[in-house]
Amino acid sequence: MTHPMFEKHRATLDAAVDAVRSRGYWSPYSEAPSPRAYGETAAADGKAAFDALLGARFALDQPGQQGWLGGERSPYGIDLGVEYPVCDTDALIAAAQKAMAGWEAIGAAGRTGVCLEMLDRLNRQSFAIAHAVMMTTGQGWMMAFQAGGPHAQDRGLEAVAYAWIEQSAIPAEARWEKPQGKNPPLVMTKQYRIVGRGVAVVVGCGTFPTWNTYPGLFAALATGNPVIVKPHSNAILPAALTVRILREVLAENGLDPNLVTLCVAKDRKATQDLVTRPAVKSVDFTGSNVFGQWLLDNCRQASVYAELAGVNTIVIDSTADYKGMLRNIAFTLSLYSGQMCTTSQAILVPAGGIATDQGPKSYDEVCTDLAKAISGLLSKPEVAHAVLGAIQSADTLGRTDDANAGKLGRVILASERLENPEFPKAAVRTPVLLACDAADEALYMEERFGPISFIVKTAGTAASAQLAERIIATHGALTLGVYSSNDAFLDAMTEVSCRAKVALSINLTGGVFVNQSAAYSDYHGTGGNPAANASYSNAAFVANRFCVVQRRFHV
Repeated sequence: MTHPMFEKHRATLDAAVDAVRSRGYWSPYSEAPSPRAYGETAAADGKAAFDALLGARFALDQPGQQGWLGGERSPYGIDLGVEYPVCDTDALIAAAQKAMAGWEAIGAAGRTGVCLEMLDRLNRQSFAIAHAVMMTTGQGWMMAFQAGGPHAQDRGLEAVAYAWIEQSAIPAEARWEKPQGKNPPLVMTKQYRIVGRGVAVVVGCGTFPTWNTYPGLFAALATGNPVIVKPHSNAILPAALTVRILREVLAENGLDPNLVTLCVAKDRKATQDLVTRPAVKSVDFTGSNVFGQWLLDNCRQASVYAELAGVNTIVIDSTADYKGMLRNIAFTLSLYSGQMCTTSQAILVPAGGIATDQGPKSYDEVCTDLAKAISGLLSKPEVAHAVLGAIQSADTLGRTDDANAGKLGRVILASERLENPEFPKAAVRTPVLLACDAADEALYMEERFGPISFIVKTAGTAASAQLAERIIATHGALTLGVYSSNDAFLDAMTEVSCRAKVALSINLTGGVFVNQSAAYSDYHGTGGNPAANASYSNAAFVANRFCVVQRRFHV
């Protein structure tokens, strides 16, 4: 008999499995924050729920609590004033291990059903979560709702679907019969049991605290592991809300809520102590190369799923829609002030210019016209604030100021400070666009996270393709874009993308952008270049998170 939550959500699971196999568009969670999808009072209720959290202590009733810690700084300049429980690491790990037995006992179908209930409950709280995401990350409202809510939930469901595919392929029991010629056959019963590997730690990032957390969180849970969520110090609230909701679902289903806990670490040393504990068997991380490499080097007892920095690249050869190309790239560079791991940084343009539907365009004209496209996009304040959001980190502001001062190349378009009338203290900056030669590798061949991009002058189209491949092979990338009217060159760039192991977007001029990634259809990362050693999602992202233990006996 299957678990009641599995039966309740079976249709959603079946559709998700079909979606990851067909790779077409599908989602059970509406990305439109409309009353039709979420109810007439959902928006007001979500805002009220968020407001009620401000200036208060966020209780979770976790074991080993030693005190309270806050300190989140909103990029919008508002005072959050939320404090979170600080818990003893030993107590969290011990509680997680204890909770694991009951989680294993309900089987793969039970775990899958409860995870689907968790995601459904998260979806119902999308408005409150969106406000928490917006105010801790600096995302604009629509991005915070979509990426922080439904799109993050989609990525979580995608991981659950893959986990179910892998686990459901393993039978509970088999009859093994080996012929022995004239003698009676050897007959055995073999039974197979799926067990989690151990405690999972998911280390959140400051810019996408749900979208980059839910894949690892639900991949670990669905495959039988307890999870400790360790959020970024400036984006705790979205993680805390998530943990609270998941703990409620566990308790309602007669399961130990300590299967999912929140670890608010006082410093990096505390995080390092947590992730290197012998009981921790997997670590998911999105963030800087420095700490990511530390995890890979030091967490020898665990599998580390890491998304690190990269230099996302666009190669421009030619275009049949010059205005569409400029408009698409301008939006890509402006969205969330470039604070996305998929945002393009190096735009490679031949020194001799490009062919377009408006005639030949020189390198300098491409630079000037892209600058105009960005300025035009952001000319209306209401559009600019919706697209740009606010700068999340003081380090990003510092990098932007350095770029503006000409320290990273010739300034084509200077970053401007914008005043947000709704949030007067918000740190809002427009993109800075820089020009440099291909030989100036020290400028553009490392990730400059934030609203900073380079138009790199190359010797020609062939040189651009070679440079793009070398950039990605050396420094990694999650996205590669190309614009060309030449089928042979597009074929050549396809081979570049396969050798460099990076997703390729071709001639995007409409409503899809190179830095967007759709769950169930787009693989976020390939796991094949230095930017990430894993992909959201594929079978490899889930399959090594559980073991199959068998027993056998003669019949």
